[in-house]
Amino acid sequence: MIRPTLIAPCALLALAACGEVPRTAAAPDAVQRLDTPPPGAAPGTCWAQDTSPAVVETVTEQILVSPAEVAGDGTVTRPASYRTETAQKIVQERRVTRFQVPCRAELTPEFNASVQRALKARELYRGPINGEMDRRTRAAIRSFQKPQGFDSDILSVAGARQLGLIAVPRDRPG
Repeated sequence: MIRPTLIAPCALLALAACGEVPRTAAAPDAVQRLDTPPPGAAPGTCWAQDTSPAVVETVTEQILVSPAEVAGDGTVTRPASYRTETAQKIVQERRVTRFQVPCRAELTPEFNASVQRALKARELYRGPINGEMDRRTRAAIRSFQKPQGFDSDILSVAGARQLGLIAVPRDRPG
């Protein structure tokens, strides 16, 4: 007899062997690199897009159908009656955020190692300096960018500038 507690892990292993692991609450990322920049982007720039799903809340309310009947002496002759209504409400709309990222050609092992060193100096990265954009590096990037209101494990150009890895454009006197 197959135990029900073994079915889910076995199913995940089977899917992993196929190369298709379903997204879970532990891995909610919906960030993807864009093949074409958004309208108005400077030529030669690279972009990514983060899609945050809508937040839907189920609200249950008690609606008064008929009020209580109360006698002159204050006794309740008939209690109030209510009906229950349940509805779903969008608390936060779905959001699509596009942001500039370093282009793939810039994401060399040397650049990635610099990212790791910069994050390690800020005590956000505890892994080896190996130049790989691995899970620990991406988690550290998210930890770095999240306080600035940007919850993504893909390094943005703004984040790279804050880390001192990409030059900040200067205004030219003119």
